[in-house]
Order: sequence, then structure tokens, then C-alpha cells
Amino acid sequence: MPAARLRGVCGRFTQERSTSELAEIFGATDLADDPGGRYNVAPTDEAAVVVQRDERRAIVRYRWGLVPHWSDDARGAARRINARAETVGSSPAFRESFAQRRCLVPVDSFYEWRREGAVRQPYRVVRTDGRPLALAGLWSGWRDPADGVVRRTFTIVTSAPNLLVSTLHDRMPVVVPDDAWERWLDPSARDLGELHGLLAPDDGLPLEIHAVPRLVNDVRRDGPELIERLPA
Repeated sequence: MPAARLRGVCGRFTQERSTSELAEIFGATDLADDPGGRYNVAPTDEAAVVVQRDERRAIVRYRWGLVPHWSDDARGAARRINARAETVGSSPAFRESFAQRRCLVPVDSFYEWRREGAVRQPYRVVRTDGRPLALAGLWSGWRDPADGVVRRTFTIVTSAPNLLVSTLHDRMPVVVPDDAWERWLDPSARDLGELHGLLAPDDGLPLEIHAVPRLVNDVRRDGPELIERLPA
């Protein structure tokens, strides 16, 4: 029987580079001061994202799982780690962020899973040229009524997969091309049709997929051993 693709969200990635290195790549100011070395970033974790505010582009740390500013509480954040490209402009949870608060989520790789018999086998998706993947993200600020603190959160936009990733999963994170970073980040951009056009799957991405140890399945595990390439 052939291996089965898993359906659902895209929910784990790596940020191996330091934020100072990411700041150089993205032409940004490093406000996060994070050493990197993260191999199993999971929903509700804090992670580095690239944002544009006025004239300054910055690397900051936001929590993964978007909480809209109008929410009464943060309990739904874990259900909003992804935003579907097809409905991002109409969904009440995401449409305001899509129009005004877009970000990039720089990752060195992301994980997808495939059911192989009784085993849920993880695979790593990574660029072949060694560059980070700039995932399309949205962010929001939510004031916690318990203490008045504004907490900033983000989500990753997903689309139908390209041909390579479709062998694993029915969705994939949207990768924003290098020459579109400025357009995606620009908070003054109002041509939402043009922005929607950046959300299509790209078969030209220089990607490769390889199996990794099932240690990834445990969100408590971290370290370079999680991305070890297993024999094909």
C-alpha cells in the first residue's frame, strides 16, 4: 500500500541562524538578539519574524498563533497558526492583518509528515542553495485584559502545495520571493489583488525533501540531531 499524505496544518519549522545573521540577509535591524540554534519551533512558541514599521525594517520575536486585536482572550491562538491563502482577505481573524500587518517568517526549513504504515514519519523541506525560506506571515497586537500588556502574535499563510511538497501534504507555507519582500512587508500597500498574487505555489523553488529522525515528533526535543538526513 502506498504511503499516505497527511492532511492538516503546517506546524513545525527550524530557525538555525542567529537573528543578527538574519538581519544582514533581510536588511533589517536586529531587535530580537536571538542566537538561533532552534530545530523544533512549535505552535505558541516565540520565533523571529521580519516586520516593517514606518521606515525601519526589524527582526523581532512574536508568538506563533495569531490573536486578533478584538479577541476577548488568547485561547484560540493555537488554532490560528496558519491562515489559508484562499480566504486570508475575507476571514474575520486575518483580513485586517492581511491588509495592514504582514511579516516574513525566516526559516531554514520546515517539517511535514507522511503516514508510513503505523509510523508518522517526519520530512524536512529545505532550500538546496542554503538560503533561508521567507514565509508569508501576518501579525497582530492584542492587549491582554489581565495586565494591559500588548502581546504580538503571528500566523503563517499556507496555500496548495507545489509539485514537490504535494508528495507529502495537501498544504504548504507560502514562500515569498526575494524580489517581493519589500512589497509584502510594505504596510502602505493597498493593492490586495497584487498581494494575493504572491500566494500561489511556486514549482521553481529550489527545494529538497529528506526524511529525518522521529525525534521531531516530540516538541520537547531540540538540537541538530533532529535534522540529520536519514537514508533514502
